Amino acid sequence: MYLADTDVISESRKASGADAGVRRFFREAVSLDHPVYVSAISIGELRRGVEMIRYRGDRIQAAKLERWLNRVVQDYAESILAFDADSAQVWGRLRVPHHENALDKQIAAAALIHDLTVVTRNVAHFESTGVRLLNPFEG
Repeated sequence: MYLADTDVISESRKASGADAGVRRFFREAVSLDHPVYVSAISIGELRRGVEMIRYRGDRIQAAKLERWLNRVVQDYAESILAFDADSAQVWGRLRVPHHENALDKQIAAAALIHDLTVVTRNVAHFESTGVRLLNPFEG
């Protein structure tokens, strides 16, 4: 079972133009019936991206991304992991002694609690957490 990081979900938006490894990851997960989860933290990061584009004044692109984000939330409705009290306890431990990449450590905490492999390009942000990692962008 997998927890897709924000960068992997964002890449999947490109459909046939997405990285071949990301396309292969999703294709194999579906064909093998391996669940893919998304963290509520990633939904927040994606929302922030939409709002940044809206704030810069590109309403057309913001509306397009908003529609895509709504589809992501709809598609993963049963597979969005909340950041709950248990995750918060693990997250607090993960931040010591290395406090950087706080949001990625929240995602890692959820993955550790639910025994999931984090699928991400940003493996360096997660390595110190002890979570299993898969980088679909590599060969």
